[in-house]
Amino acid sequence: MQSFNDIRLILNTAQIMSLVKGGPLQLVTFDGDVTLYDDGASLIPSNQVISRILALMSRGIRVGVVTAAGYEEAKRYNDRLHGLLEAINSSEAITPEQKRNFIVLGGEANFMFQFNSSAPHLLESIPKEIWALDEMRAWKDEDITELLDIAEAALNDSVEAMRLNADIIRKSRAVGVVPKPGTKFFREQLEETVLAAQKVVELSDVGRRLPFCAFNGGNDVFVDIGDKRLGVACCQRLFGDIQGINTLHVGDQFLSVSGNDFKTRMVCTTCWVASPAETVDILDEFLELAATA
Repeated sequence: MQSFNDIRLILNTAQIMSLVKGGPLQLVTFDGDVTLYDDGASLIPSNQVISRILALMSRGIRVGVVTAAGYEEAKRYNDRLHGLLEAINSSEAITPEQKRNFIVLGGEANFMFQFNSSAPHLLESIPKEIWALDEMRAWKDEDITELLDIAEAALNDSVEAMRLNADIIRKSRAVGVVPKPGTKFFREQLEETVLAAQKVVELSDVGRRLPFCAFNGGNDVFVDIGDKRLGVACCQRLFGDIQGINTLHVGDQFLSVSGNDFKTRMVCTTCWVASPAETVDILDEFLELAATA
């Protein structure tokens, strides 16, 4: 009998084969934590995924990191991705034009940065007018504030009900519950907090007209404005409206509840991984098949 993980890996291989035979693959987007690096870690120079990403880029394939990490400064993304950024910068196998094919989209779909070897942190901010979808441009600031206010109140209710030793973090496009130093949440607490926040926001008027994403981050819970469906679609738009059949998203959170990679299935081919090692295996499969196609 096949286990769930066996089936998941078989389907991943099938997706890779379809991109090699059908495609062609033009864009690969990745989640960050648990996909490119361990949860809460960073992409250090020794990470094996780096050489595979460079191989993709040398073939002219665009690469994006679509992450929930909602930083508005390039330095914060450099801190998490410095090993990859430095490898791209120093690579002689990738042309200057191909190096510009690397982007980071943070906060699900809110802050875009593109590789630039001349930028202080090897990333430059890209104005939203260039990459934001039409539906995103229609979002109103007052709706964003209202949705985050509702989500924050729901998260506070969970903190009080479960007596969590936690802080509430409010950002411009997200609000979340994070543990105080030395505290580790139980999975059941995280899932309950996600479900409660998602239900409360969904039932609100603003939650029906503004896309959002409530998810379990491993040891925190966040509610973000937008979702990764929009994030991948923004990457597709930046690179000339790449189609879903030519796009692959690799992530670890594809559960229909509390998984922020789930909605990417609406706009592209996907692979569900459980570790950075599986990401390496998937990229090796693609590169090997593509070399003999």
